[in-house]
Amino acid sequence: DDSIIKKYSRYFKEGYNGYGIDSKIFESQKTKWLVSWKNEMTINDYLNLGDLLIATGKLEESSFATQFIASKKDEFSIETFDRVGKWLENGIQNWATTDVLCMLVLPEFIYNKIIEPKGFINWTKSESKWKRRAVPVTFYEAIKKGHDPEPILSVIEKLMEDKEEDVQKGLGTLLREIWKKQPEIAEGFLLKWKDKCGRKIIHYATEKMNKDSKAKFQKTKK
Repeated sequence: DDSIIKKYSRYFKEGYNGYGIDSKIFESQKTKWLVSWKNEMTINDYLNLGDLLIATGKLEESSFATQFIASKKDEFSIETFDRVGKWLENGIQNWATTDVLCMLVLPEFIYNKIIEPKGFINWTKSESKWKRRAVPVTFYEAIKKGHDPEPILSVIEKLMEDKEEDVQKGLGTLLREIWKKQPEIAEGFLLKWKDKCGRKIIHYATEKMNKDSKAKFQKTKK
């Protein structure tokens, strides 16, 4: 649908690479496939199919891959984590697909103690900005569920000087969520980094603060 493509194109600075499928049609087809394949497709089948779908770079096909593997969350393992992680380097090319993966799939590895936050450290070194963005966006979901922020902060320190805005926005959003729950911890961390980190991090992290609180995190003038 060209009108859908036109509508959503403005949200993707890298360009919208999709078919423009209506969301209701997408959801209906996804449900039909999951029901019909329930006793046929294994987690490995969905991983193999996911590799192919992600490689196309198409938004809807990447979304199907994410939804399919999410349906097998009770069978996740460290091998699943590593395999899904490769999707962020081999085809995922936008913030939307990254963030859906971070909402539906990646936090499950933390919730089910398959991976600890430190298991994401290697992701902070990835050449893919989307894999780096996935670290704070996944942690954001974990914080919402009450995860301790300390081990999370020790991982995101590796990203605090990242130059990519998409990574900075993810970090700022995560820190804002930590601030809502434990303001002292978040503010102490921000004070430590305010003169070195990207300004988008500070902008997003302090968005809900009052004017006086925000002023503390302005860059120190030399």
